[in-house]
Amino acid sequence: MMNQYQSKRQLMVEIQIIRRGIKDRRVINAMLKVPRHLFVDEALWPEAYEDHPLPIGEKQTISQPYIVALMSELLELTGKEKVLEIGTGSGYQCAVLAELADQVFSVERIPSIAKRARKIFDQLKYSNVMIHIGDGTLGWKEHSPYDGIIVTAAAPRPPTALLEQLAISGRLVIPIGDEFSQDLIVFTREEKNKYAEENYGGCRFVKLIGEQGWRE
Repeated sequence: MMNQYQSKRQLMVEIQIIRRGIKDRRVINAMLKVPRHLFVDEALWPEAYEDHPLPIGEKQTISQPYIVALMSELLELTGKEKVLEIGTGSGYQCAVLAELADQVFSVERIPSIAKRARKIFDQLKYSNVMIHIGDGTLGWKEHSPYDGIIVTAAAPRPPTALLEQLAISGRLVIPIGDEFSQDLIVFTREEKNKYAEENYGGCRFVKLIGEQGWRE
């Protein structure tokens, strides 16, 4: 059974990831390793490696594989970093980050989703992941500053709390826009109050709910 999913994963990486321009070998290897099917309901396993998001309950989704790879690559991780993820969701993006960074701190606002993700992390023995249940728009100040912050939901503007919790030279990868369409933006903290901004094109995410995001 596992061989079946390994071959599907290999095909996913070759067609959806490498051919679309992802070049970071560490990201490619992480995408080859993390078993995406385990992060969705068993009924969806046959679709787990296809080129689209999938529902995970509570009106949330697991992101398209290419988007996970792209956002991971944009963090420019070497393996020594401390990373903050906003929106644990299925846990798939977080697992990829756990392969790429030294420590991953993840914030999820829905307790049932956080609990399910934690169970999968324990099953896969990701001991470098910590999950906090709370308002992701406020970050997780206790463990800041972060070398990278990744946001898996769309905000109308970059939350101030997240910008402030970036280390100097740290990168914030976040979808910015309205509830129907967004652009994937990278903010790099150059100095205490100076951020460079790069736009990596259109994307589509669920809304980031919270004090510094969208209201429910």
